[in-house]
Amino acid sequence: MFIDLVTVRVTAGTGGSGCTSFRREKFAPMGGPDGGDGGKGGDVLVRGDANLSTLLDYTYRDHWEAERGEHGMGSNKTGRSGEDIVLPVPPGTVIRDRDSGERIGEILEHGDVIRVAKGGRGGKGNAFFATATHQAPREWQPGEEGEARALELELKLIADVGLVGQPNAGKSTLLSVISAARPKIADYPFTTLQPNLGVVQLSDSRTFVVADIPGIIEGAHEGKGLGLQFLRHIERTRLLAFLIPIDAMDWQAEYDQLRREVENYSAELAAKPHCVVFTKLDLLGEHYVPEIVAPLAFARYAISAAGRMGLDDLKSGWWSRLLELKKAGG
Repeated sequence: MFIDLVTVRVTAGTGGSGCTSFRREKFAPMGGPDGGDGGKGGDVLVRGDANLSTLLDYTYRDHWEAERGEHGMGSNKTGRSGEDIVLPVPPGTVIRDRDSGERIGEILEHGDVIRVAKGGRGGKGNAFFATATHQAPREWQPGEEGEARALELELKLIADVGLVGQPNAGKSTLLSVISAARPKIADYPFTTLQPNLGVVQLSDSRTFVVADIPGIIEGAHEGKGLGLQFLRHIERTRLLAFLIPIDAMDWQAEYDQLRREVENYSAELAAKPHCVVFTKLDLLGEHYVPEIVAPLAFARYAISAAGRMGLDDLKSGWWSRLLELKKAGG
């Protein structure tokens, strides 16, 4: 099951309270105050874990609380600080405050850590309040409460190439042929109900990641079909590939519609480099690249995933463009 949007409540640990204590030793009758401070409450941290691919675990448990700090003790002993609690998430997770909508941060790589709730400060013991004119203080401070907030965790897949196309355009078939991914494939629309990632292996240990998302239909940016739900997963891709089946009624209209849906969803996403890939070339029985008006596309390809036609040129073209973007800092 693919889960990419969850809400969790987190509570950082409350700080321990300070202690009121006085030394009582045989040879120190005027020992004075020795109440220690309370320990700090534990923080709530979010950490990137490359072994995870969904936020499924947070559907089973939606409240996480860090350990509170221990109270101070006599003999100027400070209470032990509470243990931090760590929430592991897959890279590509965006963290927001659910109530304010504030963007707290995002986890991009394995090991990235963001503190989302700060533990409370420990209270001061009476030793802290001792002065030359106030030698027997009985004051102490309670520990501060830890931060509590509701978080929205949203996973956006990180990939190099994003496949965009209408239902049954051949996206899943292409991904299954060029990578080890095994998405569901069938001869009816909306077979793909969740995004899929595949690693494409070229020679000399060259690899890149391709993302296949559910089919985009007209009005996807308004929530029709599954497009709006998953368009965010191609926001992080470096380049887009618009897939058009060779048996489409109108190649130009289909390309224009896909471009329009992406532009209406995000101008930034529409500005990414893209190419046009005509699929199901085996239906023609010959290699033919249709002519369409796509002035912003960096290339046009015609392939057959089932017939293994044109795939080497496609992968090489993607790799070359990715290298260019990498050199340019994209």
